[in-house]
Amino acid sequence: MPAIPATSVANLRDLGGLPLGAGRSVRPGLVLRSAQLDRLDRAEPAVAALGIRTVVDLRTDTERADRPDRLPSGARLLVADVLADHLAISGLPPAARLKALLSDPTLAEEHLGGGQVRAAFARTYRTFVAGDSARASYRTLLTELGAPGAGPLLFHCSAGKDRTGWAATVVLTLLGADAGTVREEYLSVNTAVRQAFAPMIEGFTAQGGDPDLALDLIGVVPEYLDAALDEVAVRHGSMERYVREGLGVPDEVTARIRERLTVRTD
Repeated sequence: MPAIPATSVANLRDLGGLPLGAGRSVRPGLVLRSAQLDRLDRAEPAVAALGIRTVVDLRTDTERADRPDRLPSGARLLVADVLADHLAISGLPPAARLKALLSDPTLAEEHLGGGQVRAAFARTYRTFVAGDSARASYRTLLTELGAPGAGPLLFHCSAGKDRTGWAATVVLTLLGADAGTVREEYLSVNTAVRQAFAPMIEGFTAQGGDPDLALDLIGVVPEYLDAALDEVAVRHGSMERYVREGLGVPDEVTARIRERLTVRTD
């Protein structure tokens, strides 16, 4: 799933065109994902051409304050803080402390070495499914996608890989994408985020930091996604029931999402 070549927005992608089976695919131009929009250039042709009408910001209060979004022309902003209640208990997750951790290899090894980083991400991904603020946030996203007359919508977090990656997984699974397509789309962000954080990774390794630890922190791996999918299976049994019961999204909204976001390709 190639990124849209925008210079002012990292990791910008259209879910459109992804195969859904039975001669269907995701309708292009209606549901997009990205990293944060703090450097967005409204006049950049690749951005302006998208006609984005709604931006759903999945970041925390601190992240939004540090790097506020620049909205596309004519777009409205919806705040959907996935980790609000999680942070009140556990503090910032590793991804939100990325810059500080990668500036100090000793600190990174202390907090993330020995498999700690993967375990921390797995816990956070389970929170995407079970946390109260996470459920409210993903309900907001799906409600907007299923709103009558909705236009192109973009959802994002900071790097556009974890909170955003789970959102894309939920949407694609609801639309009927198979497990292989969902996983491929989820992992496809790795090239973009590694490019975006290349100078930071190089500085970290130059100071003696473990490059594998850095890549686990700035990228995504299958076991992160597997943790969230397992949480869905244990708590709800299926994605359909997770959306209906866990997120509280009515079946008629799910039906509108499927109608709006799918197109015949045969």
